Amino acid sequence: MFKLSAIALALAFAVPAFAQQVCVTPDAGTSVTFGAYNTGVSNRAVVLNCTIDDQIGDEQAWGNQASFLAHVSKVSFDLLKQGKISAAERSKLMIAAQASGVGTTLKVKLIGFNDFHGYIKSREGSSSNPGVASFAYKINELRALNPLNAVVSAGDMIGASPLTSALFKDEPTIEAMNRIGIDFNAVGNHEFDEGKTELLRIQHGGNHPTDIYSGQGLAEDLKDGEFAGAKFKFLAANVLESESNQTIFPGVGIKDFMGNKMAFIGMTLESTPTIVSPSGVAGLSFRDEADTVNALVPQLKALGIESIVVLIHEGGLATLSAGQCTGVSGPIVDIVSRLDPAVDLVISGHTHQEYNCLLNNSAGKLVRVTSAGQYGRRITDIDVTLNTRTRDVQAITASNVVVPVPAVTNNTVPQVAELLEIVDHYSALSAVPAARVIGKITAAISKTNNVAGESALGDVIADAQRDASNDADNGLAVIAFMNPGGIRADLPFNAPNGDVTYGNAFTVQPFGNALVTMTLSGAQIKTALETQFAGCNGQTVERILQISTGFAYTYAAGNACNARVVSMSLNGVAIDEMSNYRVTVNSFLADGGDGFVVLKDGSSRLGGAVDTDAFEAYLQANPSGVAPGPMNRITKQ
Repeated sequence: MFKLSAIALALAFAVPAFAQQVCVTPDAGTSVTFGAYNTGVSNRAVVLNCTIDDQIGDEQAWGNQASFLAHVSKVSFDLLKQGKISAAERSKLMIAAQASGVGTTLKVKLIGFNDFHGYIKSREGSSSNPGVASFAYKINELRALNPLNAVVSAGDMIGASPLTSALFKDEPTIEAMNRIGIDFNAVGNHEFDEGKTELLRIQHGGNHPTDIYSGQGLAEDLKDGEFAGAKFKFLAANVLESESNQTIFPGVGIKDFMGNKMAFIGMTLESTPTIVSPSGVAGLSFRDEADTVNALVPQLKALGIESIVVLIHEGGLATLSAGQCTGVSGPIVDIVSRLDPAVDLVISGHTHQEYNCLLNNSAGKLVRVTSAGQYGRRITDIDVTLNTRTRDVQAITASNVVVPVPAVTNNTVPQVAELLEIVDHYSALSAVPAARVIGKITAAISKTNNVAGESALGDVIADAQRDASNDADNGLAVIAFMNPGGIRADLPFNAPNGDVTYGNAFTVQPFGNALVTMTLSGAQIKTALETQFAGCNGQTVERILQISTGFAYTYAAGNACNARVVSMSLNGVAIDEMSNYRVTVNSFLADGGDGFVVLKDGSSRLGGAVDTDAFEAYLQANPSGVAPGPMNRITKQ
């Protein structure tokens, strides 16, 4: 049982800021209206050129109908005392106020995003990334449409980030989000990349104990000269300390909209331990997402909260038509299908997809499920209509809006200066290490997979890792495997001579994983390859390992699980399942990451270089330039 007293609540309030009254002389013969309701009272100037309609101002937000009725009663009574209206007119106004329904509903705007991954600098990592200053401008545009709003993230705000954020332990991203003023972030798997202790520091503040790049923010973003931490709340209702059974972060954030409370349940995908370094989540348990939500619903209802939003770092793959969802698959479908009908909205992430779908919950009721893609390229604009009598959600509309990418020169895309200040500050600090040339390539090298799941960049990285560990001092590796999820960006060709900078390489491999060389049998190698396929050995999505030169294999996609790999060879000789081979992987895979648990059984382990150092050494060993990989090592039948 997940109790709110144990989880704790993150509280926030939203109070509308109404514009200064502007009075306009009414057209002849018009009547006072409340919403769409005609009161039958002639609208006329009663105070200077301000009309009865101006005085009542029914267009503003009301937390409930009683507040509107009290307002109409006071204004009309004052006008009656001043002789501006008659008693009969006041009676008509009161009757109309009751009948109009004004105050029975309240519109709230939710602004959602996911998988930002520290992409604070425009065009870093990809020319299609807008950067946090443009991102913030779009958020502010949406906020201006309704002062009753909440800005929320469905996880992976940090982790797997480009150099401008990652070099500084992702503190720049947190400082940027603090300035934007977001409300809640559901913790994603990448927030755990450096473990629980580091994530708690990111929330609560303080400099990293050993990293010299920590605590380098602008003075106004620091606290007592150190990193201040996130001013918004991380939420993770289903992540518990195994021993204490207590959550490490609040599970629920509550925001009050003029007396109407909305709960945001934050959720990390249950499979997190299989896709982050196991050492980083040691001592933590990740519970079933739907079960966790359903256990919290009656507790929230007991507090009088009927509006419930789930922020979940798990998602699906959608088929879109004109931007709208026509079909969706993946883990989010099963999760939503088991949710309590009290859940009104699901804001999802993890799959880096853009969608706006309706999925069935446990009662067969359609629930809106959204995702805003990745890297701040989209923001989900959601309008929620609350019934102020029942405090429940009456209607929801949503759309994903584009965040424009600023031009390199002569830019006309608006950006928020306070956010550019952060980006410029960290760009300057990172300029020297980022610009260091570490080698050359002959052409741009893409991480895009061919039909077999192999990429040109995957080939090159695997070759670099094998070369870093194939001599007697470093492990005598004959094969290297690289996980595709660890390759975060293409390697661009920098004209005119193909120089590769440390910044380029870091953007491709931002995790800082060390190499590990181990002994595996041919049978264990086959087991690892059989674990690549969705639906096999606990794998939820396809993860085709990138392989080094000399090793090759063929798989039949239509075969049953554990029978798909039909041949394996090394330098043209068939792999013997009974023989042993020295294999290099990164420390993430060596710990069983991405579900490759067989790699945990590798023996005679030897630690090696950090992956970016291995890549740099490979480039320097090929001074004329490294060419894109051939993509001919994996064959799909």
